Amino acid sequence: MSARPGPVPPRRPFTVLWLQSGGCGGCTMSLLCAEAPDLSATLASANIRFLWHPTLSEETGAEALALFDAVLSGEAPLDALCVEGALLRGPNGTGRFHMLAGTNVATIEWVRRLAAVAEHVVAVGTCAAYGGVTAAGVNPADACGLQYDGRRPGGALGTAFRSRSGLPVINIAGCPTHPNWVTETLMLLAAGLIHADDLDIYARPRFYADHLVHHGCPRNEYYEYKASAEKMSDLGCMMEHLGCLGTQAHGDCNTRLWNGEGSCTRGGHACINCTAPEFEEPGHAFLDTPKIGGIPVGLPTDMPKAWFIALSSLAKAATPERLRRNATSDHVLTPPAVRDIRKR
Repeated sequence: MSARPGPVPPRRPFTVLWLQSGGCGGCTMSLLCAEAPDLSATLASANIRFLWHPTLSEETGAEALALFDAVLSGEAPLDALCVEGALLRGPNGTGRFHMLAGTNVATIEWVRRLAAVAEHVVAVGTCAAYGGVTAAGVNPADACGLQYDGRRPGGALGTAFRSRSGLPVINIAGCPTHPNWVTETLMLLAAGLIHADDLDIYARPRFYADHLVHHGCPRNEYYEYKASAEKMSDLGCMMEHLGCLGTQAHGDCNTRLWNGEGSCTRGGHACINCTAPEFEEPGHAFLDTPKIGGIPVGLPTDMPKAWFIALSSLAKAATPERLRRNATSDHVLTPPAVRDIRKR
């Protein structure tokens, strides 16, 4: 008789260390809104364990530093280093605008040390990915992303950086990022299911970045007929006059709703393309649509200008009166007609 196989040893948890740098903490606040299931249940279901998080962990001071030392020595394996917030290089490249308390070592240096031993490195939010709002304006703190400085490769870790997995920094861009983008990325990494071709040209996970915010927008019927809103409370499409970039912005915000029911455009606000590098400085007010000769400068993704002009003219000519009236109202003035399908 063959011996019965022994019990399968428990799988080691997928470990995550989370650092916060120059930012508002909004991505952590967003992460706490994960639901169906909640954050702790989601992480537990995938055997993901946070070694430390500056907001969520009990360890502080010497306890946290002892954990960092254990990670650097290899005593505590680190599967994913998550960084939230831009990295501050100033003043004069010293990083001393942001020191890790009690260490006399700049946070950017701690990030570099920990990134060198991590299996994966993840930028959580557009600030950590590309610099984001923290790097806007004259940028006195010399803020940048982990592996990008705006649209330019480089950043805190440099263009050539690869984690121990062989991957570049994985940029979960968004301001803030969707909680499920974070949890799904960590779950895919824990299962070994993210490879180089699963990231787009800005190293964003393609499971959300291959979608456009336009997909699933409840204002799409207005967009199709170019029935445009003229002020913020109007129901119509916000692309033509109110600066909406949903037809160009990469994200599944209108199909993977926030808190189960919302998105920027569903809440009546134009999409500002917060998953893109340098979204924070579009060169005009967020709620303005720059135009040349009456044609928006930023056309929908993959749409040649000549086609847009032709289709826009036809669509405006064919706009149903219902949409024309409702587009510039804050409530439905004319409901859709009831058509008996048996009499068509």
